[in-house]
Amino acid sequence: MDYQVHTLQNGIRVLHKPTASNISHACIIINAGSRDEGDSKDGLAHFIEHLLFKKTEKRNTNQILNRLELVGADLNAYTTKEYTCVHASFLKPHLERSLDLFEDIVFHSVFPAEEMVKEKEVILDEISSYQDQPDEAINDDFEDLLFEGHNLGRNILGTNESVQAFTQNDIHDFIKSNYRTDEIIIGVCGDYHFKNVIKLVEKLFGLIVPNKHERKRTALNNYSPKELRFGKPINQSHCVIGNRSYAMHHPDKVGFLLLNNILGGTGMSSRLNLEIREKYGIAYTIESNYTPMSDTGIFSIYLGTDAEKMPRALKLVDRELKKLRDQQLGPLQLHQAKQKFIGQIALGEENRMGMIISMSKSLLDYGKVDSLDEVFGKVNSVSSSQVLSIANQMFDPSSLSRLMFDPQD
Repeated sequence: MDYQVHTLQNGIRVLHKPTASNISHACIIINAGSRDEGDSKDGLAHFIEHLLFKKTEKRNTNQILNRLELVGADLNAYTTKEYTCVHASFLKPHLERSLDLFEDIVFHSVFPAEEMVKEKEVILDEISSYQDQPDEAINDDFEDLLFEGHNLGRNILGTNESVQAFTQNDIHDFIKSNYRTDEIIIGVCGDYHFKNVIKLVEKLFGLIVPNKHERKRTALNNYSPKELRFGKPINQSHCVIGNRSYAMHHPDKVGFLLLNNILGGTGMSSRLNLEIREKYGIAYTIESNYTPMSDTGIFSIYLGTDAEKMPRALKLVDRELKKLRDQQLGPLQLHQAKQKFIGQIALGEENRMGMIISMSKSLLDYGKVDSLDEVFGKVNSVSSSQVLSIANQMFDPSSLSRLMFDPQD
C-alpha cells in the first residue's frame, strides 16, 4: 500500500496516504477508550471526547465549531472501548486549518466547569435516548454479560450516576494516564507531498511534551457462558447470542472474519439472512458481528422479531451454526465466500475517510499497514479445514451466551 510514516521526537506518528482527489481527510487516533477508565468512572473517555469541542486556551466553542464549517469542512469524533478518534473531511487547501484545530482541541482544551455541566445534560439525554432503542441497548448489555466485572463490559456512554460525578481532576488524570504521545497517530489522506505534510505536522505537533509513561490495562477475567432474559416495555423480542472470541493478533482472526461474513456479515446473501429473513420471513434484521480487540474479541448474533416467532428463529440460528460446525465448506463455497469478502474489502477502500482511520488504527496496533494484495493474500490463504475448526471453537453451544429482551404488559 502506498503510504508513508514519520515519527516526531515526542513519539507522535503521522501517516500519509497520497490521493489525487481535491477532497482530503484527516484523523487523530488516540489509544485510549472506555476500557481505560478507573473504577466508577464509566463514560469518562466519551465525556472527554465531547468536551474537546467546547473550549481551548485560545478558542471558544463557536470558534472551534466554525473553524472548519466556515470552509465547508466536516468535523466529528467518536469513542470506542480502546480508541478515541477525531476526524475531518475538507478541501485540499485546508489541511493546516484542520490539523491546527486537532492540535488545539486534543492538547489545549481547558474543560471549563460551565461546559461540563451542560455536556453532562447532553450525555444524560443521550443515555435516555439510547435506552429507548432495545436493538442498541441489548448489544451493550450483552457485552456487559460477556465481561461481567471487567471494564470492557462497561457502556461507553457511562451511567447517570457516573456521568454526574465527573470532575475536572478526573479528566486531567485520564488524559495524563492515557493520552500517550507514542500511541497517537495522525492520519492524512490527500494530494500532498509527504515532505510538506511532515513540515506541517512538525510545526503544529513537534512541541507537544512527550508522554510515554507505561500504562497497563486490566487483565481479562474468566468467562463463563450465561443465559439471561428480561421483560421490557417493548413491542418485539430481541436476542443476542455469542461469546468472547479471538484478539486482533490471533492467527485465526482473518479466518473468523471470513466465517462471520459467511454467517451473517455485510450483504443480503449471508446464511442467516437467507434462511431466516428471505426463506421464512421471520426477522427483518438478523446479523452477526466479530470485533477483535487488543487482547480479546467479541462475537455476536443479533435478531429482533415478534415474540411468538422468536423460538423458531432461534432454532433456525442453532441449525445454521450446527451446519458450519459439522459440514466443511466445499472448494466452490469457499472460493465464492472469499471473492465476496475480498470485493467488500476493496469497495471499502472507496470510503477514504474510513480507509485513513483504518490505516491509522493498523499502524497503531500492528506497527504497519498491509497492502490490499497482502490483505487479499491472507484471505485467500484461509483453508476450509481452518474455517471448520474455527466454527467448532466459536460456535460451540456450551460456550455461547444468550441475552433476551421480551415484551412485557
